[in-house]
Amino acid sequence: RNPVRTARPSLVRYSEPIFGVVTPGIIQDTFLHMAMENERYLSELCGEAGCFKDTRIVEFIFLLARKWSLTESATYQAVEIFERYILKLLEEFSNLTLGKEEGSSWASLKAQMEDTYILRLVSCIQLASKFSFHYKIVNNKMVLKFLKSLGFSYTTEELLESELAILKTLHFQVNVPVPLAYVEVLLEVLGYNGYLLPTKELHEMCKRLLSLSYLLRNNIYDTLLKSSIESSSPSELQLAKFVSVKEDLMLLAVGVIGASSFLLNHEDWNQVVEYLNSTTGISLQSITEAVYAILKHSLGLGSTVDGC
Repeated sequence: RNPVRTARPSLVRYSEPIFGVVTPGIIQDTFLHMAMENERYLSELCGEAGCFKDTRIVEFIFLLARKWSLTESATYQAVEIFERYILKLLEEFSNLTLGKEEGSSWASLKAQMEDTYILRLVSCIQLASKFSFHYKIVNNKMVLKFLKSLGFSYTTEELLESELAILKTLHFQVNVPVPLAYVEVLLEVLGYNGYLLPTKELHEMCKRLLSLSYLLRNNIYDTLLKSSIESSSPSELQLAKFVSVKEDLMLLAVGVIGASSFLLNHEDWNQVVEYLNSTTGISLQSITEAVYAILKHSLGLGSTVDGC
């Protein structure tokens, strides 16, 4: 199915990003590529995916990214780079220790990770800033000053070695998909199809709910899991299968857009959900459950959300 049907000329200028100026063909290709990339990523997930998007880690990255004036995309990329780096490190170490003393090997890895944890975390932020193509990157002087404030005495050479260690572990594949890109491309597609005009207000609400969804990730997906299985006590198998739901960037994007639309224009909310369903193929029930979970925890609501 062609997700983009007709072009909508636009004379209105928006702040970053600017919607409505890219040709339908490019938007179509971008949307289809991102959908395929999301499916490929989900098909290759390991059981521990998402474990290193802990609230404390995300909050640390968000606060430091704000301090260093990173873009939202670079901020999310830092989260994703760190998560994938740690998972890849654990995978490689596990393969190396097959047949060896497992207890002592894992103890050694734990000690190694504890020694460099903050350094690697900051290096992921620095790498994300460099790959964002933003004019203001996080330079070594800024990083060293920050680390010194925490009591660490690293050198410029050690910073470079840390970045290289991350790049090598990830086989230099650090330009990873980020959820904000899915939100913005999907808004563009909906706008071109005449479904949902991307406005500055809607875009800002989406950005706020997306950041809250990362900070409240555990609570949101716990609610979503229990809703999908209709039980408060999921089995180990159900938890394992749910990993792909937690890592589905397209589902997160439709949930954020749906929740933002609910808050800004409650009357047209059901129609927006239908648009999201027809554009992405994600079921109405899945979208509704994702919207409910995001609204419940982002707004601190009780057991029900009116109209959701």
